[in-house]
Amino acid sequence: MSKQLPHLVFGGRLTEVGGTDFEDISGLDLVGIFPNYASALEAWKSKAHATVDDANTRYFIVHLHRLLDPEAEDHAH
Repeated sequence: MSKQLPHLVFGGRLTEVGGTDFEDISGLDLVGIFPNYASALEAWKSKAHATVDDANTRYFIVHLHRLLDPEAEDHAH
């Protein structure tokens, strides 16, 4: 069994293109937590594609496993 490497995918409308401040942080779209980078990337692609016409909407992948164990070696990719 391979080690779990949880990743979070979330996004929302930013206050400015290229920034990282959200218009409404309480209204973020929490797509989900995924067991590995590959499945998180697929979810991210789906959301990014669906919002491609809105330049202020952006989705992110957070490597939760790095936050849970910052000393661990990363084999996610």
